[in-house]
This record gives sequence, structure tokens and C-alpha cells, in this order.
Amino acid sequence: MTVEDTYHLTDDKVDILSHRNRRDQIHVLTIDPILGTDVCERLRADDRFRHCTVIRPDATTVGEALEQLEQMAKETITSRLLIFDVRRVTLPRLRKPFNAIVGYNRRDFNKLCYSICIGDGPPTLFQNGYSLTAFIPYLSAHRVDHYPAVFFYDPFLHYEPNELETRGIDEDFIIPDEIPRRLAGYLQKVSDRKLGRIRRFFRATDEEEEVRKKRRRMLKRLYRRQLSAQFPDYPQEIKSLFSRRGLRLATEKLNLYPLFFEDWVYRLIHKAGQNASRGAGQSGQ
Repeated sequence: MTVEDTYHLTDDKVDILSHRNRRDQIHVLTIDPILGTDVCERLRADDRFRHCTVIRPDATTVGEALEQLEQMAKETITSRLLIFDVRRVTLPRLRKPFNAIVGYNRRDFNKLCYSICIGDGPPTLFQNGYSLTAFIPYLSAHRVDHYPAVFFYDPFLHYEPNELETRGIDEDFIIPDEIPRRLAGYLQKVSDRKLGRIRRFFRATDEEEEVRKKRRRMLKRLYRRQLSAQFPDYPQEIKSLFSRRGLRLATEKLNLYPLFFEDWVYRLIHKAGQNASRGAGQSGQ
């Protein structure tokens, strides 16, 4: 090669950090088989998702599920929706794979790909003196970390410090499978309070539509009684929390899992597909 040789670089305007070849596919990013099953069964029971592929770790142990999440991190660039389990008790173990997943998808979030967070609330949310505004910094932190289009607060994932068993540092990590004690009083007629059974009862995907509607009303009534008792000075805010749009808290929004969960999933999958089609049309002009 001589000094006279020159290089001709052509800008083909292709963003190598963006992934346009995404499909109607959903990654459910959790190491909790109970929550993973609940999310997947709800989506599979909804005809709007009959052409969607739902992917999640299928391991039965926390360690194996964590390994599967790490292995599937790069594969998330083929999905239009990522559902993050961001509860406090498991998040420290998920930081590494979640950081990798966010890194692979960051350029496409809220355009070609959307994310949903399902989680608990800030510590000591239900202690005296706290209000729903305690969610604001908590939600803001997750927006920075996970770019959620919507955040679903799940009361069955929220354990106050005094509701969790203290375990030694050498003991195996176990995800709680009993409902939080503060909710037990609202389910006094239920003898088996294992979380898996409670979730299966309320999703009722193997029941007739009338039964499913009745169970949804029961769940709403349970949530409303508990939240109204904890936050008696916020009746309008609690009313908004039960709506499809959710509760607006400063610049953040809060929804209740699983109320309108499938509607939000469908909306975001559809929107990502529309954005991809619009972008493809523009690039071909």
C-alpha cells in the first residue's frame, strides 16, 4: 500500500446499536417460578397473544434460573417487550444480567422495544408517616435503570422488613413463597396461603369467563381494602391506582399488578411493531 492509497468511507446510516429485526416476542426476566408462571399463564390465556412467543427461565432452582438469564441476555435483542422482576429481595442477584440486557437494548427502548417492571415498593412503605409519595424516588431509580414504559406494583411481592425471615449468610437463598403477613387477614377463609396457590386462584385461567371476572373483583376488593387501610388520606390517589392509566406521581406512573396487565402488554407490543414498520418505510424511501 502506497501513501497515495486512500480510503473511501461511506456512511450507510445503519445504527449498529439498534436491532430492527425484532419479533412479537416477550422475555419474562425473573428467577421466581411463581411470578414467571403467573405472567406467562395470563398471556397464554389471552387470544391477543396467540401469535406471540413468551420466553422465560424454566429452571426450578434460583441458581440455575440465574444462569439461564445470563445466557439469554443477548437473545433479548429479538424481543419487542421485556418484563423485569425488580423486587428488592432478588434484585441484587439480578443486577449483572439486567445490566447486560439493558445495555444490549438501551438504544431501542421506548421505540422498537419496551419494558415493563413488576416489583414491590420502597422499604417500610407501610410504616407510620409514609405515604404514596414514597414511591416517587423509588420509581425514578427504576426509570434510570430499566426504562419502563409502565411500572406494576404487586402487593404480593411487597414484604416489610418484619415480614421476612432473617437468614444466615451461609444459608441458601430462598424466594418467599408465603403471602405477606399483612395480607393474611384479608384471606382468613383460605387455609393454604402459599403464594403459588393464591396466584393460581386469582388468575383462574382454566375457569369460565364469569368465574374469572368474579375472581378479579375479589382481588380488587382485597387490594382496595388493604391500601385504603394503609393510606386513609389518599382516596383519590387509590382510585386512580385502580384505573388502566394508573396513578400519576410527579413525573412517574404507578399501576397495580395484575390489573390491566395484559392490556398494557398488548398495547406496547403493538406500538413497538408500528414503530418498526414506520422506520422500515422511512428507510426505504
